[in-house]
Amino acid sequence: MNVSVENLAPCKKLLRVELDAKSVDEIFDAVTKDYSKQAALPGFRPGKAPQAMVLKKYGTEIKDEAKRKLIGDNYRKALDEQKIHAIGYPDIEEIQFERGQNLIFAATVETAPDFQLPEYKGLTAKVETKSVTDADVDKALEMLRGQHAKFESVTRELKDGDVAVVNYTGTSDGQPLTALAPTAKGLTEQKGFWVEIKAGSFIAGFSEQLIGAKAGEQRTVTVDFPADFVAKELSGKKGVYQVEVVEVKEKSLPELNDELAKKYGADNVEKLTVGVRTDLENELKYSRSKTIRQQVVETLLEQLNFELPESAVAAETRNVVYDLVRQNTQRGIARELIETQKDEIYAAAAGNAKERVRLAFIVQKIAEQEKIQVTQEDAMRRAQSVAMMNRIPIDEFIKDLQKRNAVNELYEQVVHEKVLDLLEKNATITEVSVVK
Repeated sequence: MNVSVENLAPCKKLLRVELDAKSVDEIFDAVTKDYSKQAALPGFRPGKAPQAMVLKKYGTEIKDEAKRKLIGDNYRKALDEQKIHAIGYPDIEEIQFERGQNLIFAATVETAPDFQLPEYKGLTAKVETKSVTDADVDKALEMLRGQHAKFESVTRELKDGDVAVVNYTGTSDGQPLTALAPTAKGLTEQKGFWVEIKAGSFIAGFSEQLIGAKAGEQRTVTVDFPADFVAKELSGKKGVYQVEVVEVKEKSLPELNDELAKKYGADNVEKLTVGVRTDLENELKYSRSKTIRQQVVETLLEQLNFELPESAVAAETRNVVYDLVRQNTQRGIARELIETQKDEIYAAAAGNAKERVRLAFIVQKIAEQEKIQVTQEDAMRRAQSVAMMNRIPIDEFIKDLQKRNAVNELYEQVVHEKVLDLLEKNATITEVSVVK
């Protein structure tokens, strides 16, 4: 077999492969024999028909099978011989293929990018020096009490800590908010909406302007939508709300006692408090780890900028677009509205996809250099974790993976996690004081 390679682009190569006629005929003969063994022709037992008759009836199928085998096998051999890491499927051009002739074909393939890793151990990261305080535990316990709060209707005026049940309509510059932000239906009009009277509830400054109102009273409430508001079209604008107070409810919290503790699976208040502190410490540990990982990954992405295979970016872009559309649909945004924003969605997805693909290649190269392996037990633990997180029975989750041919994705996720573990463990950490 003779192979020549031409570089078409940084991540694209053209392989020209030529195989001698003798090897071509050997495969033709082997495929013909296989068909002869199975062929059922009138007047002959299976496997006993003359080869000429088999070729006459199954000639097209034999040729197709021989071509598939010859090109497939020799394409893979050419990749191994040239040490080419192909991405996705090749574009095959058949140049010459007949019995008794040399096989000649060309394969255009996308390849993994070629780059040198920088020093990835000892990357710097800054984390705030934090610990779980008694005040943090008390606040968490108060939230647990709040989950079992009772609300009783009262006839007095609203005061801080109460809940107001309101009907409202919102405008900005005399227009309904949906005229500026089509997805902001809930911000434009609501009936029977519960808003707690405390700073920061709902929209900053909204609830405080209802203090002193009674059921049946109407008020005009003005707000300034913050710069980082969830509906970006309203960011920095002024809103005017016509609010009717339908009901005033007084909030009462249950006592922090053993009875409440049992509702959260603890025997008593002491054990509940210990459990809450442990949960907060685990959350802090997770947050610290996430911060370190984000910083070391950002550093690697800043240090490494290389060409990416177009097919890998396109595939990942489709994945990101799918996720964005699914998330918006789950939020109740109409598909018609999503369609009007498809260009913006695709542009955002393409940028995100490039970064994710680049990181995937970096992680893969670090894994190869560190000889990181994934065992079946590693993959099973990952599967159980993901299934539990999505509340899917593990057997059903594994069947879905197999159906989608996505088992390799699971192994890639484990590799990704192991590489990030390595980067985090070897990072140079600087502790900084919490800014108060």
